[in-house]
Formats: sequence, C-alpha cells, structure tokens
Amino acid sequence: MLSPMNTLVLVAALGTVIATVALVLAERAGNQRGVWFAKPLASLGFVATAWAAGATNSVYGNNMLFGLGACVVGDLLLIPRGAKAWFLLGMLAFAVGHGAYAVSFARYGISDTGTVVALLPMVVIAILTLRWLGPHVPFLLTSPVRLYIAVISVMTALAVGASVASNQWLIASGAILFALSDLFVARERFIQPSFQNQLIGLPLYYGAQLLLAFSVIGAS
Repeated sequence: MLSPMNTLVLVAALGTVIATVALVLAERAGNQRGVWFAKPLASLGFVATAWAAGATNSVYGNNMLFGLGACVVGDLLLIPRGAKAWFLLGMLAFAVGHGAYAVSFARYGISDTGTVVALLPMVVIAILTLRWLGPHVPFLLTSPVRLYIAVISVMTALAVGASVASNQWLIASGAILFALSDLFVARERFIQPSFQNQLIGLPLYYGAQLLLAFSVIGAS
C-alpha cells in the first residue's frame, strides 16, 4: 500500500502528464486559450511533484525546488508568441533555473572526471548548435542565446558528474532530456515553426522536469 507521500507524488506527476497531453493537443489545434490553461498546470505539476517528494527536507531539494519554480516562470513567459521581449525574459528565467540546478548538483557532490568527460561533448554540441542557429538568430538575441547555451551545457555536465558520483541517474537523464527539448524550442523559434517541435519537445521537457523532481527523493 502506498504511503500518503508516495500517493501525492504520483498524483502530482500524473497531473503533469495529463496536462502535458492536453497542452500538446491545444498546440495541435492552435488553441491559445487551451495552452494558457494546460501549460501552467503541467508546469506547476512538476513543482508539486518535487514538493510532495520531500524537496523541502534537504539543501539539494530546496535548490531544485527553486530551479523548478524559475522554469515555471520561464514557461509562462514563453506562452505569448512573437514578442522578443517575452522570449528574452523567458530565456533569463530558464537560465536562472539552470543555474539553480547547477548549484544543486555541485552541492550534491560531483565526480570531477565524470563532469569533465561530459563537458567535452557538450562543448562540441554547443558549437554545432551555435553554427546551426547563428544565421537565424536576430542580432539582439545573439549574446543571450550564446550565454544560455553555455549555462545549459555546464549544467548538463555537472548533472552527469553528480550522477557518476552518486549513481543517481535520474539527475543526468533529466538534464540531458532538458537540453534535447531546448533544441526543439530553438527550432520552433528560429529555424522552422512546426507542430513537430511541440509534439516532441514538450514531452521531452516535462519528462525531464519530472525526472529532476523525482531526484530529490532521499536527498540529504
């Protein structure tokens, strides 16, 4: 029989899953009201998942909770379409979230070797991503995009380092899925707007956040 805490975790996570499905369907239908309804629910669901999983009981969990909360703000800021100011503010909110994640992983304990080994391919991927996006990114967003890519690359490398040190692979899995989901955000914004970006990117993103939320379980 599930404990009350485990039940709350599952209910919150299931809420995110259901709201994500609703969000994808709203995006497919071009229903902006549906997006405004489903996206906040999906995002608040991963925060509720971390809280129900005991995030407030550890330094790691509290840092993760802050990062998840910053990402909720980023999600809301990215709902309006077309406005560069909203997109820039959204990127800033996500960069703050990634920074909080990076601090969480560093304080959780990392393997220096694992971090460095992970950072090398992340640098290569970052360079390739910048070359891919470069011709399409407006001049005013060039520096913020470069900074954002640097932050998420470091965060992902630290996540791998933390997983190697702790054998807690939810951390690396969540960070890597997050980085992958951002490629679809970039494709939607700068390269080729398409429902495929939401169809693939949204499940990757919300799955990533749930994995990171679950990683607080048992943290000290």
